[in-house]
Amino acid sequence: MKLVIVESPAKARTIGRLLGKGYQVKASMGHLVDLPKSQLGIDLDNHFKPKYITIRGKGKILQELKEAGKKADNVYLATDPDREGEAISWHLSETMGLEKDAPCRVVFNEITKDAVKKAFSKPRLLDPNRFEAQQARRILDRLVGYSISPLLWKKVRKGLSAGRVQSVALKLICDREREIQVFVPEEYWTIEANFRELYDNNTFKARFHGKQGKKVNLATEDEVKEILALLEHSKYQVSRVRVSDRKRNPAPPFTTSTLQQEASRKLGFATKKTMIVAQQLYEGIEVGKKGESVGLITYMRTDATRVSPQAEQEARQFIQGKYGEDYLPAKPRRFGSQKRAQEAHEAIRPTSVNREPDKIKQFLTKDQYRVYKLIWERFLASQMESAVLEQIRADISAGEFIFKASGSKIKFPGFMVLYIEGEDEEKEKENELPLLQEGQNLELLAMEPNQHFTQPPPRYTEATLVKTMESQGIGRPSTYSPTIETILGRGYVQKEKKALKPTELGFIVTDQLKDFFPEILDVEFTAQLEDKLDQVESGDISWLKVLDEFYEPFKSRLKKAEEEMEKVVIEDEQTEEVCPQCGKNLVKKHGRYGPFLACPGFPECRYTMQPKVDTGVACPQCGDNQGKIVERRSKKGRKFFGCSNYPDCKFVLWDKPVNTRCPECGYLMVEKSSKKEGTVYRCGDKSCGYQEKKVSENEKSPAKQT
Repeated sequence: MKLVIVESPAKARTIGRLLGKGYQVKASMGHLVDLPKSQLGIDLDNHFKPKYITIRGKGKILQELKEAGKKADNVYLATDPDREGEAISWHLSETMGLEKDAPCRVVFNEITKDAVKKAFSKPRLLDPNRFEAQQARRILDRLVGYSISPLLWKKVRKGLSAGRVQSVALKLICDREREIQVFVPEEYWTIEANFRELYDNNTFKARFHGKQGKKVNLATEDEVKEILALLEHSKYQVSRVRVSDRKRNPAPPFTTSTLQQEASRKLGFATKKTMIVAQQLYEGIEVGKKGESVGLITYMRTDATRVSPQAEQEARQFIQGKYGEDYLPAKPRRFGSQKRAQEAHEAIRPTSVNREPDKIKQFLTKDQYRVYKLIWERFLASQMESAVLEQIRADISAGEFIFKASGSKIKFPGFMVLYIEGEDEEKEKENELPLLQEGQNLELLAMEPNQHFTQPPPRYTEATLVKTMESQGIGRPSTYSPTIETILGRGYVQKEKKALKPTELGFIVTDQLKDFFPEILDVEFTAQLEDKLDQVESGDISWLKVLDEFYEPFKSRLKKAEEEMEKVVIEDEQTEEVCPQCGKNLVKKHGRYGPFLACPGFPECRYTMQPKVDTGVACPQCGDNQGKIVERRSKKGRKFFGCSNYPDCKFVLWDKPVNTRCPECGYLMVEKSSKKEGTVYRCGDKSCGYQEKKVSENEKSPAKQT
């Protein structure tokens, strides 16, 4: 009997079915040993020697694995194909007493029969360089976290934390918020003209460009009025038309960060949710005949866009069969990866393009289907022919003034027949332009002056923060999601819709660290440290050298901070809500799921409640004891709306109510938003079905503000 050890039960079930008889597959349930939580666990006087202990609650699992290992003819360690997986395997080998020169490490990028069988036919030795790179990262993170966090407890508030990656991510968010706070909007105007062709009745829009070929920027309403007065009796003629073809190439297959970004844009998923679902797809789903579990996608923690030749060929055959020769490029597409990408890995792709999403939809949950469809379409599109767009640009003259119009239409859809990247979908919404002829006269239907103001840079969302972290070399694919979860969980950042907004606590912690640990918050320093860890993995530098170079200056900074950092007192904001248990006024606190109210008498009184945000809408079910509908949060942090008279009245809604009634049935109306429809008002009674589009203030006013 051969023993195979993986991380999770789901992965164990899938691999067990693929290997069949003669193999016993067990799960370690992640790491079994780690640094102790109660102490630093690193001997600073003995070359940073780590003190590893069995994680609490994992002793029984470890003992079972040891006993199984003694009975087995061979032991194979088939944990994930990254540094973290290598470290789990290394610790398993150490604790189980496996022979150092025995080739026991099995690595595969996808959990399919062919990939697993091939990997088991060529087991390798454990990689000390990869393990030391993970160990160096773990020790660096422990040194930063366990040295600075107690300082924050003493100087700011208990329960806070600092981290080598999380603190840089928090600084990015705080820096962006400060840019927004100091931003001064500047007024500018545009003039949009609606034209009609005299004979074909086609209408289109053009924008005022300038005078005598030079662009004119309109800063005030007076300048606009002056232009409009000069245009009052003008004749409009097409003076120039340019038609050209433009190729658009498909996006590369997903990496961890691009999957997180696209799932956020298209599915509205948080990074954590995306990774949970992707892990399920990687570890194995039962599809087809009962009991046949297979991994549907390749390993989901990767920063490479490389694809195996076999996957390329399978995709090309599928494209040729389903879409035809016109949609197949002359040769397979290859994409460049980020500078720091681990090219030993592949991009995230389906393990077989022949498992079309709709054919296996019945075996997947809704979320699994949506993520799998996204990965499948993106990969297949990446191997398809480019799209060809016909771009039309036209100049319309009005005496010495020029208006410009542009538009495009799809001449050949190419990959766009299947998939368009989220950002490109927005770009596609261009003005449709008829094929105009030079010299033709036009009829002016309307002239629309519009007032605008320059906008501050947008707050980060989870997707844009991940994109920035990746582009600047902060962290690695496995750290993006946990980093965001940490800064939200500590109350350093809160979500407003999808935007990440720093709290007062987030600003205070960032400012304290910036003053005393500038290197920790320096993006370039953090990126260089990541590069050094990559060099440890490749065997070009010693892990001890990396730690030595980091710790000596850090130790000096820490000593100075302990002596000079001033204590900051953050007063909790008192509210008018009274604690029903002890009569004190509740105070505002921040937790994992946003703000909540708590009794200041803690720990003697532990009463907490969610804040009541009044929507201003009367409860339709309260009768004489009229209540208001207030915003609340569920135990899992999901927003909902309920009556302020709860528990006497248990009326609830998931959608935000609006202070108007349905014109057809008289029930309460609610607000719904989607990319397709925008913001609409719907009847809260689903059986009614009434719906109307929300009209913005901008649409009501002739001088639009954007």
